[in-house]
Amino acid sequence: MAESLDRNSEELLGFINEAASPYHTVEAVVKRLDKAGFSRLALAEPWQLANGGRYYVPVYGSTVMAFTVGRQAGGLRLAAAHTDFPCFRLKPQSGMVKEGYGVLNVEKYGGMLLRTWLDRPLSLAGKVVLRGETAFAPQVRLVDFARPLLTIPSLAIHMDRDVNDEGKLNAQTDMLPLAAVGGEPLAEDFFLSWLAAELGTAAEDILSYELSAYPVEDGCLCGLHSEFISAPRLDNLTSVVAVLRGIMATSPENNAGLRLGAFFDNEEVGSQTKQGAGSAVLMQVLERIYMALGRTRSELLADIAGGFMLSVDVAHGLHPNHPDKCDPSNKPLLGGGVVLKQAASQAYAGDAEAVAVVRDICERNNISWQGFVNRSDMRGGSTLGSIASALVPMRTMDIGVPILAMHSAREIMAADDQGALTDLLTVFYNS
Repeated sequence: MAESLDRNSEELLGFINEAASPYHTVEAVVKRLDKAGFSRLALAEPWQLANGGRYYVPVYGSTVMAFTVGRQAGGLRLAAAHTDFPCFRLKPQSGMVKEGYGVLNVEKYGGMLLRTWLDRPLSLAGKVVLRGETAFAPQVRLVDFARPLLTIPSLAIHMDRDVNDEGKLNAQTDMLPLAAVGGEPLAEDFFLSWLAAELGTAAEDILSYELSAYPVEDGCLCGLHSEFISAPRLDNLTSVVAVLRGIMATSPENNAGLRLGAFFDNEEVGSQTKQGAGSAVLMQVLERIYMALGRTRSELLADIAGGFMLSVDVAHGLHPNHPDKCDPSNKPLLGGGVVLKQAASQAYAGDAEAVAVVRDICERNNISWQGFVNRSDMRGGSTLGSIASALVPMRTMDIGVPILAMHSAREIMAADDQGALTDLLTVFYNS
């Protein structure tokens, strides 16, 4: 990478290149945890834990939780981010031949700015499941083709004269990626045949797949002074990287109690899945940790009541062309530091004490911070904080870096904000 990249920018852009699907996000997290000396656990096996230990547990491939156990009991600090991002997911039997072209049948995953996906080189990543020795033990292969395979071409303005005035797109009819064309007529199974050849297997052995299209162009610095990061998947890989850095910097030798980083899937579609923040999995993991350490459920509930969680997800930055879309007194700027997100509706988790805690951490440690609240006449977004804290009822605060073009195929943030978020997570875990 360019020498002008600082550590935080280089780390973030490198991670984004690896994390082309939620499964690859978890794979990238696990690779770094292994290197940092964390031990792997399995949900389906008994656990043996020790005070001073560092562990992680994958959850169905697209979620992972990492934790450190202090030498002494007492004190619970959690931070959560999500591994998924808006994209197009391939439907089963995705290949279709239309007027001699091979296109792929896709559906939206999460809320997307559809027009930003047009005319970009796209690749495919995710997992393919193959026939195994028994029906209950299929083979799972992670794949990232990491090269331009698809594009979704715009309709020429000569054929759509009102596009700049209206421009509405239909996800089923306007957004099918173009994948192939040939002099010979394409077979109906052209995509499955291609996929089998890429994997070196028989087409009949491919039982299912979960594949997403993603922009294949690398992220980069931009701006007159290289002050911005332009990249896909900033929502929410900025937070994944910061939480990961924080938990890896946590010292069980110096901290009492438990420190945990949760990287959940499916936030973009509501979190109500077995691997999402709306499931019982976080509470189950906490219970298993305490049981393995010989601690009681009463101790766990007491630590939850006295604990603190950070829900880490991106925030809406002030848009220079649309400043009226921001609240008049709470309008975070790119480059202004970590955003503390609040909503009277509790779409963002937090209360006055939670705000005070995070603000005090920032001010004691010279970490830039700013606030965000939606305009009173606009419906805002939400994230996993309120969902997770309703199931594990501890004081929680929603935070994140401000970005522009949220849910676009390519988003933008200020490079300095990643450092502020990482500093906050590191201090939080070691407090």
